[in-house]
Amino acid sequence: MSVADPTLLAFDTSGPHIAAAVLQRGAVVAQRLEPMKRGQAENLMPILEELLAEAGLAWADLTALGVGIGPGNFTGIRISVAAARGLALGLGIPAVGVSSFELARAAESGTVHLPAPREMAYAQDFTAGVPSGPPRLEPRPAALADEIPDLAARLATRAAALLARTTPPIPRPAPLYVKAPDAAPARDAPPEILG
Repeated sequence: MSVADPTLLAFDTSGPHIAAAVLQRGAVVAQRLEPMKRGQAENLMPILEELLAEAGLAWADLTALGVGIGPGNFTGIRISVAAARGLALGLGIPAVGVSSFELARAAESGTVHLPAPREMAYAQDFTAGVPSGPPRLEPRPAALADEIPDLAARLATRAAALLARTTPPIPRPAPLYVKAPDAAPARDAPPEILG
């Protein structure tokens, strides 16, 4: 199969969950959403293997990957993006990143809001289906849903659509962070290697 008609595994760990789906011949054939505040790193690969088995597929049958790139939990985003990059490299297949804004937006134009910590929301403006500015933090709107409905299936179908219209080489997925990480490198001098 070509990238235009992929056998695709898509997954996301940007929130308190592992969401995953398998898309084959344009249809979602298996999907799962496991609520999980901690443990995504330890549980991601076993869940993906179970999902592939449920779909009657092996890793070698995949022709593409889709991965949720956030925004969301800093560590969670890194888990899924690193897994997608490693799998893509090991399997020799493309991986495409899909933002949660893309999955949540209902219209071609307007502002999309996603839940963020501390009563805030991640926000991004879209004009004609394309982001028209960088993502930002705003006060949380009153009517904001806590999760994207049918997240796994939306991720798989959106990833397939992006792959179909993207000409190679396909850029590697990269995390979408709204703000810079809070961690800073150590200021101490590195250890001296003796010997």
